[in-house]
Formats: sequence, C-alpha cells, structure tokens
Amino acid sequence: MPESFWTLRGRCLKLGHDVPHANGIVPLRLITGRENDPAKITPYLFEQIAPGFAAQCKPGDIVVAGRRFGMGPKVPGYIGMRALGLGLVCETMPVQAYRGAIGEGLRVLSPCPGVLDACETGDLLEVDFSTGRFTNETRGTTREFAPLPPELQELVLHGGTAGWLVQWAKTNQPA
Repeated sequence: MPESFWTLRGRCLKLGHDVPHANGIVPLRLITGRENDPAKITPYLFEQIAPGFAAQCKPGDIVVAGRRFGMGPKVPGYIGMRALGLGLVCETMPVQAYRGAIGEGLRVLSPCPGVLDACETGDLLEVDFSTGRFTNETRGTTREFAPLPPELQELVLHGGTAGWLVQWAKTNQPA
C-alpha cells in the first residue's frame, strides 16, 4: 500500500460530540433524496455546523470529532468527505457510521480517546491512518491510536466496498 495514501497533512476542523449525519454532516434532504453524487454533496458538507467549510477545505484536511460522530446509518457525508480528500479522526462513532465510512473508502481512525483535547480548529495535523500516529505540528505533540485494521485498509485503499469488489472480480476471473 502506498505510504503517502495513508498519511494526511492538513488543517484541523474540530467538531464536538454527538454530530449527527443528518443536519450535521450533510443536510437531511441529501439523505432522504438518496444523493450519492459527490459534486452535489460536497458544497453542503458540514454547512450547518461549520458554514463555509466545503469552500475552504483542502485535500489532506482532517475532521476531528468527539463521541458518537455520524449517528445514523447514512453515507452521503462520507462520500463527500472522501471526494474532498479529507480524513476523519474521532473519539467514537457508532458501528453503523464506522461501517458506512469504511464502505465509502474514507480514511478514518476511531476510537481515539481524548483526541478533542489534542487539537483546535486550524491546527496543522499529520495523521498516519495505517499506524495510528496523530501529530499536532502546531502544538508539537504526538499521540498514538489504534490504526485502521489491515483488513479494512484494503477496502479503503480500493475506494470502499464497490472499488474492492471491482478489484476482487478482476483478480478472481475463472480461467
């Protein structure tokens, strides 16, 4: 796996606890409309809790959240985050949210106890999702969290479940 794929370096967007998927990560209308086009999702990413975020973020920026991030088994927000080249580090997230993020190919670390205390919005972060290393370059501090498991790294590397299945089909064709 390419090392540079797993390491993101960018600004922190710090969110709090209990960020719901609907009307937190993306507007409810994108979920109920079953939107999956990144171009239609990304302009509205975090718009209700961090206005202007989508227009200001850059690939490599890292969303840092508290407990229970992404409540609700929806995926449009993860599609948008991956399309913008973002990473996600959170104290905890429900299992369905974690599965949704991985299934869409988002680089994510969770659980990361105390990560909210390790940064502020605007801090320069470097996160290696394959090793769990979380460095706040602004503060000059480093923390170690559990990395994304190798089995899930393969899914993320191929862009999520759909990408992994395409790759699997290519390598498992009958002779």
